[in-house]
This record gives sequence, structure tokens and C-alpha cells, in this order.
Amino acid sequence: MKKLSVYLISIFLLFQTSLFAYSSIPKDFINELVVEVIDKLSDKNIDKDQKKDFISKVALENVDINALGLYTLGELRKSSSESDIADYQTSFKKYFLKSLTSRLSDYASSKFEVVGADKKSANYTIVNTKVIPSDGGVDIKIDWRVYTKNPEKPLIRDLIVEGLSLARTQKEEFASILNSNNNDIRILIDKLNEFTNN
Repeated sequence: MKKLSVYLISIFLLFQTSLFAYSSIPKDFINELVVEVIDKLSDKNIDKDQKKDFISKVALENVDINALGLYTLGELRKSSSESDIADYQTSFKKYFLKSLTSRLSDYASSKFEVVGADKKSANYTIVNTKVIPSDGGVDIKIDWRVYTKNPEKPLIRDLIVEGLSLARTQKEEFASILNSNNNDIRILIDKLNEFTNN
């Protein structure tokens, strides 16, 4: 029981010092968020489950997962039933969080640098960054599409890695699954659940 209490207190302290404190300026928002994530992932005093929980919490608060889910579903979002859309969104969220956690672990010991920002409209800013691998590999260019309809609460809507939109790539992958299965959203949901549960 004492060990459980210590674990719960450490989880609480881990979260309370970081969440909800990011800047509302897109450039600073991305810098603060990513630097903190890299710091947490490289911290040897935090176990794997704590890191996973932290990444999930940060993503749920700072990524527009619902909008991403609808975008990646494509035109099928207009013709599917409300219950199917709700089931899809639940499965997509779990799929997204698992994918994100596994991808971010690759950057745990890398350096991160914001190199610029381009305000496209009142609702969108592209923040330009680069990741510098610790192994001396080639720098990776990552642009962040930040949604700023609520200027006090920016949200990440897409990552463009070396010119390739991850949201668009995901949409194309889902479209391929749907096209091969008579546009059956239930099969796509099953595929997402299968990935999450493995």
C-alpha cells in the first residue's frame, strides 16, 4: 500500500509541474512542449509506464485528436452513422496515442530547435523546427501545423516531416483499407483496435 501511495504521488508531481503551462504563442508553445517531452523521455528516473502516461496526457491536452480523426476518415465521415463515428473516434484516439508514444521514443536523446514560424491565417500557424539526432545523423526538418482558433489554447493539427504530412499519409492509408473493404468503417475500426491491442 505504501509503495502504491509513493507511485501515485510521483505521478501527480510529474504531471502538475508541466501540464497546462505552455505558452499561447505558437512558436513558444511548440518549443516548450517538445523540449519538455524530450526531457521526460530521456529521464532515467521515470519508468516506461510513467513516460507513456505522460505522453498520452500531453497529447490529449495539446493535439486536436478529434479533428485529426475526422480528417483521416475522409469523406466517409459524412455518410457514417453517429454511433460508428463515435466508435471510430474512440479507436482512433487509442491508435494515435500508441503510435505517438512509439515514434517519440526514437527522439528521446535528440536535440530540438525552433527555426521559424509562419502565420498562415488567424487560425493557423506553421512552426518550423529541426531535430538534431544524438548519433550525428542528418537533421530532421519538422513543421508543426498549429490551430489557433482559440488564441489562448493552441492545438497541434499536423506534423509535416521532411515535407510529408503525417495526417495526409494516415488519411491515404485509411482510404486504402476502406477501398479494399467496400468502405466498411467497422473493418477500419477493427484494424485500429487490432494495432492498439498488439
